[in-house]
Amino acid sequence: MARMSVLADALKMISNAQRKGSRQVMIRPASKVVLKFLNVMQRHGYIGDVEFVDDHRAGKIIVELNGRVNRCGIISPRYDVALGDIEKWVVSLLPSRQFGFVVFTTSGGIIDHEQARKNHTGGKIL
Repeated sequence: MARMSVLADALKMISNAQRKGSRQVMIRPASKVVLKFLNVMQRHGYIGDVEFVDDHRAGKIIVELNGRVNRCGIISPRYDVALGDIEKWVVSLLPSRQFGFVVFTTSGGIIDHEQARKNHTGGKIL
């Protein structure tokens, strides 16, 4: 059966490994979107080291878990979000104002909602 979303599968693998109590998880296949999304998670301290392993196929990503991931997932379809609508999406998706991040893909790369507000840019919600 074909994979519908590599990013959704990767985030589900992380959530399942976190619930199980694993210290690391192997994600395959690897993609640029998954790597950049994981870099955003790493920048905010939700995961540890991210290592890309090239196996001359689709690649693998080894992620060190540190126990800070409660819930992560994607929004499908990837809705267009204007700069003025970022706050509406943040309020509807996050449990509180100080907790969690919404990630967007913009022309400047994959960034979280705080950086999108600072850069005055909208994008598609991941």
